[in-house]
Amino acid sequence: MRSGATTSSEPSAPAAQAAPARILVRAPTWVGDVVMATPALRALKTAHPQAEIVFEARAFIRELVDGLPTVDAFLEDDGRGVLSRAARLRRERFDWAVLLPDSARAAAAPFLARIPVRVGYARDPLRRALLTRSLEPPSVDGKRVPVSMIERYLRLTRELGCADAGEELDVAIDESTRSAVRARLEAAGMRDAAGYVVVTPGANFGASKLWPAEHFAEACDRLARELGLRTVLAPGPGEEPIVAAIAERMQEKPVALVDPVTGLAALAALIDDARLLLTNDTGPRHIAVACGTPVVVVMGPTDPRHTAHLLERQRVLREDVDCSPCHLKVCPIDHRCMTRLSPERVVRAGEELLS
Repeated sequence: MRSGATTSSEPSAPAAQAAPARILVRAPTWVGDVVMATPALRALKTAHPQAEIVFEARAFIRELVDGLPTVDAFLEDDGRGVLSRAARLRRERFDWAVLLPDSARAAAAPFLARIPVRVGYARDPLRRALLTRSLEPPSVDGKRVPVSMIERYLRLTRELGCADAGEELDVAIDESTRSAVRARLEAAGMRDAAGYVVVTPGANFGASKLWPAEHFAEACDRLARELGLRTVLAPGPGEEPIVAAIAERMQEKPVALVDPVTGLAALAALIDDARLLLTNDTGPRHIAVACGTPVVVVMGPTDPRHTAHLLERQRVLREDVDCSPCHLKVCPIDHRCMTRLSPERVVRAGEELLS
């Protein structure tokens, strides 16, 4: 059985404590994890509607949470040291700190700031000492097991006595951003009523998550010919060479959003208007789930159990190879988990989702 974690969606009984007036939520590192944390944010806000929820993250994440009814304020992580961060948190006078990352660094500043309630997962004595309420990572018979990140974060809010308020993912899309995205596509010649497929071919995690450019090109050409979907290539910062490699191999001319690349708010609007998203196992996948846009995911080195949720409008494609999941950033052999995953499978999955 799991240890140190609630086994149902019912919250555990917290120790007697005053209702919080200000709650700090320390964001996870990855974009997809931020989106998968939105059910936990909703649980907090539903349980404590009077509390101010402050989301602490790197600056670029702000675009993803601005406008969410579950986030009242944003606190930028400017990369300064623990002491500087602790001094700032002490001035903010938080009552609770919900620490979604597992690192000691994430917990050290709230500890030094003497935030009265600090909850998070603890895998080692140091991290446990920095928390007032710690949960063991999910395990079965003493062995750690992957669970959906949605469930992982909800266990923290249950530990604080907050009942679940649904597992749906949230993303806020500003209509002015949507209009700007539509105008940019129209200027690029996107007036086809049949719609488009957004392709996000990069991955901040590392090269091991990247499906080959020639596979993307073939799949996009076939999606255009067989399903009438124009390709919109949407890289993140630094991923422009990947898009160039795909575009030069394509026979059906794509739209490449490279000058400038889209920020997260524009990407969300782009995906929300799309008929389909084709992506590696990265953050845009979860934005698509939040928007209700069908998504085909090509997955190689990562464990699908971390994201096995809300799969009705997703097709997660993997190759059954002995070395996957390895969670290595760079493949040390022949990258077979991705090179063997054929464009044919992607096209058929897209066809199935849109049928």
